Amino acid sequence: MLRESLIYLSESPLARRFVKSAPGARTMASRFVAGETVEDGIRAARILNQAGMSVSLDYLGESVSSREEARAAADTYIRLLNRIAEEKLKANVSLKLTQMGQDIDQAFLRENVTRVIDLARQHDSFVRFDMESSAYTQRTLDFFRKLWADGYRNIGVVIQSYLRRSAGDIEQLNRDAVRVRLCKGAYKELATVAFEAKTDVDRSYVELMKRLIEYGNYPGIATHDERMIRATQEFVTGLQKPLSDFEFQMLYGIRRDLQKQLVSQGYNLRVYVPFGGAWYPYLMRRMAERPANLFFIVNAVLKESPFGRLFRRK
Repeated sequence: MLRESLIYLSESPLARRFVKSAPGARTMASRFVAGETVEDGIRAARILNQAGMSVSLDYLGESVSSREEARAAADTYIRLLNRIAEEKLKANVSLKLTQMGQDIDQAFLRENVTRVIDLARQHDSFVRFDMESSAYTQRTLDFFRKLWADGYRNIGVVIQSYLRRSAGDIEQLNRDAVRVRLCKGAYKELATVAFEAKTDVDRSYVELMKRLIEYGNYPGIATHDERMIRATQEFVTGLQKPLSDFEFQMLYGIRRDLQKQLVSQGYNLRVYVPFGGAWYPYLMRRMAERPANLFFIVNAVLKESPFGRLFRRK
């Protein structure tokens, strides 16, 4: 029930306006979002690299409806890729196709995205296409496969374990040696499309993780769930797979203790670092993925609110 409520709030314009105008909202978001500018993202990547972690930088935004906005988003990614190359950071980028013009025109989308992935290829860098709601799953994979067929190999996709179709998608992606990030998923979906029970989502996650570890091309196992992490560690040990064959991925600001622990144990860890002004829907979906994160937000808001100052005086 809480998860569904948070997903609903992530899509509500009224809730967005209320939260973004609330006292301490930006302070609240700063735990999970690196800032609003390219330089904020680069600064966070630099610090994480120094801690032995690699990074995937994401300029927040989705569902863009104008060509100007979509071109501006691509321009931001171009600046980002150039800055990564200038600083020689251990970082790549993630983007959403709806931010690049997916709902505008397919030819325009391709023109806009290839600007980014061509530059990434020049810099010997990598671009991940984030996965959005199930309404975009087939469209995203179809677009990806057209680029793959045209010889782009510096691109990868995300697969969500809560979707019933994901086992078939991973089988095909493994055959093509595509780099896949596996996550659980954080959009509201129909029961015919996605597993509803957490136990079913977790079971699917473990099954898909095993297929990726055994047959995939350097998969990203994206989770903060310690049970999923242990299942991955045990499977890798049983297969005697080198730790260099995959990486764990975690979100900026979430389970930083666990991030450090995994690095100290010799695992590759990539931190997904979002930045930009469109932080509200991102933040709400992170709460839906892991409702325990809600307590971090409530605590941050209270500290910055008039009520929090009142309690501190006492």
